[in-house]
Amino acid sequence: MSDPGTSEKPAVLEVESVTKSYGAVRALQDVSFVLHAGEVLGLVGDNGAGKSTIVKTIAGSIKPDSGRIILDGVEQKFGNARHARDAGIETIFQDVALIRTLDIAANIFLNREVFSFGALGRALRIMDTKRMHRECAEGFGRLGLQLPPPETKTAALSGGQRQTVAVARAVMWGRRVVLMDEPAAALSVRAADFVLSFVERLKQEDVAVVFVSHNLAHVLQIADRMLVLRLGEKVFDGPRADVSPNRLVSLITGLETEERIFA
Repeated sequence: MSDPGTSEKPAVLEVESVTKSYGAVRALQDVSFVLHAGEVLGLVGDNGAGKSTIVKTIAGSIKPDSGRIILDGVEQKFGNARHARDAGIETIFQDVALIRTLDIAANIFLNREVFSFGALGRALRIMDTKRMHRECAEGFGRLGLQLPPPETKTAALSGGQRQTVAVARAVMWGRRVVLMDEPAAALSVRAADFVLSFVERLKQEDVAVVFVSHNLAHVLQIADRMLVLRLGEKVFDGPRADVSPNRLVSLITGLETEERIFA
């Protein structure tokens, strides 16, 4: 739900004049916005608008040609996605980034493994699987999740359960910002509602969220602010209450007036 008080909270993420091209194709052109603690930014646009490119730039997966990414007032130069995760930025993509041959706990702790026997165990990569399973189960319990035991192989999960694990991982580790790129796509209504409820949980924890979706009903349900991209450029950035659904479609498609939608 929209919360006008979020703009009074400290800025967590600042994107300043980010530009990115792929050869002759300009994916982003001078895109800027600010995201505050506990704020949900609904990022929308047509295919090719630049949504995934800006998400991957913030997540450290790609480097912008120019512009700055600032986290908690400090400019970041992420060399890769792991650097962004270490800084407190978690990402959930539509194609769930889980390793099917690993169990649930191993996916939750991927690249954050807990090792036994101190430095020696780390050097020999002797993982403390019992501790990871226990902490995973405890974390799911705090989040009110009903999932199979943490030692269950991810390949045995349904699509909705795998997305639930991905969302839970972001919630458990995303200390500052969570980026959601089509997190509810191809999910059942029940699973999609679960994802949206987790966004509300993140807001309560003062985590900033960038929520990308083609489902405008989902975005309008949870966003505090809307950011519309068209052909790589920002065409709207303002409170959700300031843009009607019809006007939103107008901005996404490039129609000049709401009336033309029904012409």
